[in-house]
Amino acid sequence: MPSIQLRLATGSALIVAGVLVFVALANALPVGTPIRPWDQAITDTLYAWVSPQARQMFAALTHLADPRTLTVLCVLGTLVLLAQRQHALALTWLLAIAGNGLLNLRLKQFIGRTRPLDPEGAMLAQGLSFPSGHSSGAVVTYGMLAYLALRLLPKAWHLPALLLALAAVLAVGASRVLLRVHFPSDVLAGFASGSAWLALCVTSVELVFWWLARRAKPA
Repeated sequence: MPSIQLRLATGSALIVAGVLVFVALANALPVGTPIRPWDQAITDTLYAWVSPQARQMFAALTHLADPRTLTVLCVLGTLVLLAQRQHALALTWLLAIAGNGLLNLRLKQFIGRTRPLDPEGAMLAQGLSFPSGHSSGAVVTYGMLAYLALRLLPKAWHLPALLLALAAVLAVGASRVLLRVHFPSDVLAGFASGSAWLALCVTSVELVFWWLARRAKPA
């Protein structure tokens, strides 16, 4: 594992970067800014460009980050980690997923952006649009799964776990735009807020592990 200084520096950099990207996107939302027409144009163009068969595939992939899916994963993951006596990781896993859900809800309410126009009603989605809860939830949940793989599994599993997590996150993010239930900036903001929250959770538990290891060393 990298030194605690490197882990802390990396985590802090990701937190700051995520916050800055989110703030920049949020500041670009008011009426009259260039991002609004571009958002709608990109969403409509991608929807028209993708075939109905591909949309069906993305409609299935988007369920990887449905609230119900993430809730089930949260409960199962917590129980498995507790059964393995990984109490710190179990608490981090629970707080990461549940905390992100609450954070996303508050951010949506604060920004108050409506969803893209969908005259065909191809896929109904309730609630506000910015940031994308599916996108942030995918980053946090599958990012945490990758982190757990790095912590608990043999080295041979590390790269596959990272690649699978990345694929899941990108698939969910793309699905939200291609199904016309989110603007591209919503997805990017979800990635940003989710990355910042994930980095905060991982950095915090790494500091706990470092402190416990240091405390256990003989004087």
